[in-house]
Amino acid sequence: MNHTSLLARDINQETEQLDVATNQSGQMGGEQMTDLGADQSKIWERAKKRLWASVGEDVFSSWFASMEMEEIRDGVAHLSVPTRFLSSWITSNYQDRILEAFTAETDQVAQLHLTVRINGKPRATIQQNNGSEAQKPQAKSTTNQGLRTGVQHNARIKAGDALSGSALDPKLTFDSFVTGSANEMALAAAKQVAQAAAQGTAAFNPVYIHSSVGLGKSHLLNAIAWAAGAGDKDRNIVYLTADHFMYHFITAVQRQSAIAFKEWLRSIDVLLIDDMQFLQGKSVTELGQALSALLTGAKQVVVAGDAPPRDLDMLDDRLRSRLSGGLVVPIQSLDEELRRAIVQKRAEQAAAKFPGLHIPAPVLDYVARNVLSHGRDLDGAVNRLVAANQLTEEPITIELAEKALHDLLRTRDTRRVKIDEIQTTVAKHFKVSKPDLLSSRRSRSVVRPRQIAMYLSKILTSRSLPEIGRRFGNRDHTTVLHAVRKVEQLMGGDTGFAQEVELLKRMIEE
Repeated sequence: MNHTSLLARDINQETEQLDVATNQSGQMGGEQMTDLGADQSKIWERAKKRLWASVGEDVFSSWFASMEMEEIRDGVAHLSVPTRFLSSWITSNYQDRILEAFTAETDQVAQLHLTVRINGKPRATIQQNNGSEAQKPQAKSTTNQGLRTGVQHNARIKAGDALSGSALDPKLTFDSFVTGSANEMALAAAKQVAQAAAQGTAAFNPVYIHSSVGLGKSHLLNAIAWAAGAGDKDRNIVYLTADHFMYHFITAVQRQSAIAFKEWLRSIDVLLIDDMQFLQGKSVTELGQALSALLTGAKQVVVAGDAPPRDLDMLDDRLRSRLSGGLVVPIQSLDEELRRAIVQKRAEQAAAKFPGLHIPAPVLDYVARNVLSHGRDLDGAVNRLVAANQLTEEPITIELAEKALHDLLRTRDTRRVKIDEIQTTVAKHFKVSKPDLLSSRRSRSVVRPRQIAMYLSKILTSRSLPEIGRRFGNRDHTTVLHAVRKVEQLMGGDTGFAQEVELLKRMIEE
């Protein structure tokens, strides 16, 4: 079966090729239009069920949930999807499965014709599935406009379209962002970027926002996406977490669709990458090439990470230089005034949702003074108070807050510690170099400090074992787990060793 993809063809051109191909094959020439009426929708529903059973729920949800059938005519099932990239992917990997699902239900379908929906209407872009057809070379007439509209704005993408980017949160807008001295510069830069992008231009390109966890980076990236797309729904705006980007890249390599993946990246008008610190391996190189192409074409790029570009060891020098050469904006730790404003805002939002709810000002002051870690914990604190009130009907008091928030009050500043700081402190204490800690050296003088650094990374940060392993030379999470257990064992049997680890812990926390 021919798997050649016909991208960006004109509808009339494709219809003419279909007529020629079917007459040459002798299978369907001269057939009249098959009008199945209401039966077409039933055939499609049954075919979808067969496809779901064939590929499994996860694959079906990712690739086929947004596929729709337009009609069955002259033995051809005309299907449509919302993005050009998705159509290319399905054509390359799943057309046999789709055709099998149809042919198991009806003998009226012998070929497939896949199109891309633009503004809700199908536009011919892909292929006709005929093994005897001699395909003509792809005409190089694809315009920039065609590329831009090939991927729809994220706000309008259906949940099943996994190729469009990570999901945007409708609550994370500029209106819901609480500003203060710690984040006012980042907010001003984000608004400027969104305004420029809405007008089709770029500002401060690229923009790199960095802070520790939970201080508003993701909120600002979501807000930029919503604001930038408000004026032009066809503008291609993509928000991607690092994990989502790596998933796309790895899957493209496995499916041998890397060219289509690169083409999709280069078609983006505004690219927002979150959690940059989690990128690793060849996906870093791929992102670097995509960023270079976008920046050269004056496309807007906004990146967020937990450290400045110079401190992201996984980046190559070229990508680090590219990010550092733009606008680098930090978000500082939340001061008490800003924490108070955040809990006040969240309390007002809760009161609008639950009539009669009242959180007294002294309780809000108590939360702002004692929940010191980050903004998400402040949100969580208000949610817990609301839940306690709604479930027990007990009035919200400081005593209730003490009971409901006891674990949040204990976290304090430990989440602010960075793995890089731990590595630097431990290396200096044991008189070894930081590169040695990240290397594969197995000498005792390096192994023990490395294990201690991994242990401290586990107890002083919120990072998971796989994340810690990646920061220690891409080690497996089982290696980190072994190090943690080994240090705990040594601390239990050696008082001097335990005191040394405790001293390092205090040095890092200061």
